[in-house]
Amino acid sequence: MGLCVSVRRSVLVLCAYLCFAGAARGSESPAPSAHPQTPAAQAGSSETSPSESKTPEQTKSEQYTLPHERQAKAVAYSRAGYTLYFASYFLGGLFLFLILRLGWAAKFRDIAEKVSDKKWIQGLIFVPLLFLTRDVLDLPLRLVWHSLSLHYEQSIQGWGSWFWDWTKEESLSTAFGIVLVLILFAVMRRSPRRWWLYFWFPAVVILVGLIVVTPWVIDPLFNKFEPLSREHADLVASIEKLTKHAGVPIPAERMFLMVASHKTNAINAYVTGLGTSKRVVIWDTTIQKTSTDESLFIVGHELGHYVLGHVGQGLLLGAAGLVVALYFLFQGLHWALDRWARDWKLYGQEDWASLAVLLLLLQLLLFVSSPVISGCSRMQEHAADVYGLEVIHGLVPNSEEVAAHAFQVLGELDLSDPNPPPFITFWLYSHPPLAERLVFAHTYDPWSKGESPKYVK
Repeated sequence: MGLCVSVRRSVLVLCAYLCFAGAARGSESPAPSAHPQTPAAQAGSSETSPSESKTPEQTKSEQYTLPHERQAKAVAYSRAGYTLYFASYFLGGLFLFLILRLGWAAKFRDIAEKVSDKKWIQGLIFVPLLFLTRDVLDLPLRLVWHSLSLHYEQSIQGWGSWFWDWTKEESLSTAFGIVLVLILFAVMRRSPRRWWLYFWFPAVVILVGLIVVTPWVIDPLFNKFEPLSREHADLVASIEKLTKHAGVPIPAERMFLMVASHKTNAINAYVTGLGTSKRVVIWDTTIQKTSTDESLFIVGHELGHYVLGHVGQGLLLGAAGLVVALYFLFQGLHWALDRWARDWKLYGQEDWASLAVLLLLLQLLLFVSSPVISGCSRMQEHAADVYGLEVIHGLVPNSEEVAAHAFQVLGELDLSDPNPPPFITFWLYSHPPLAERLVFAHTYDPWSKGESPKYVK
């Protein structure tokens, strides 16, 4: 799973997602993110084998095209993904509203308070009860999505493995959520009027720590990683030439292979971590299903994220946005309590049950902020595309066509929508539409125009 996938389930983890959503999306592969409710591990398709796909020498990829039958599948799959995206937000908000309206949140609070008078023990009981209830209600939608992915051969992960990953994800997100919630309510009790500001400091520290340790601790719980040089020394040597050409050599020990082929047919790569944990990760399916030159372009795209500092930039921008988000939650919580505290049996903002209100507000905030987060991500992805094209120029023969053909292969495997509606692109696409990226790759040529490349001189 990619960066932040394992911690995006709980409510305050979703609040954390506001802080580093840009960094996470900025570290995805050059494949388009048309189905945001799906982890990257569920993308891809087995219907078009890379060994059967044409190489750049056999065809020119000037436009993104699909055979009629496959295009119909791509459209159907994409439309289903869009529907599930909006349904997930609507149903998530509805479930939280029902948890409040039916008094479940208040009952969970009463159970926690009967067990102990100590606040931290109450939190250890209340938070898992609330999170698990919400996620169990949300589970059918996730089951539908995985079924859809299996139906369209986008995933090959069996149900047993899928449920085991879901269980690990729930355990991690609940544990992380407990820590954040205990800190949040302790700050609330200490400063009822400024908790939204004071909570920001430990939240950012924890999130930075999470991004640092994710490659070492969390990612290996879901996938197997090994040094890329272990079985692909030739590719490492080619990548080293690429990084030296860019003037930013990345040591071989920071290049890793992720064994994704037992769960997905997707091709992918990403940059993750901060500081000493920063690394470039390539999926084994990428190496299996693309030519060496195409793999180098994909790696070049990821080097763009690495060199241009997109993970760090996303963290900084998100940290600033988190202050605004927390202030919105503060104001929204008091607005909601003034109107419905009695109906929902809430005592005030320090009531454990008010966490459900914060989650409901956060659900709304994440939805309305999606276009902003997606737009920032698309800009980063375009910059990484430019960097990838520039860094392979002169090292890979016919580099523009190689990049364009790589996008064609990605689209065929990912069942990418050939013509996504503009509103959908604006609202939820974390990457520019693949058709636009392919045309750009084929036409970007500052060298023949006597212009200076933007990033790689």
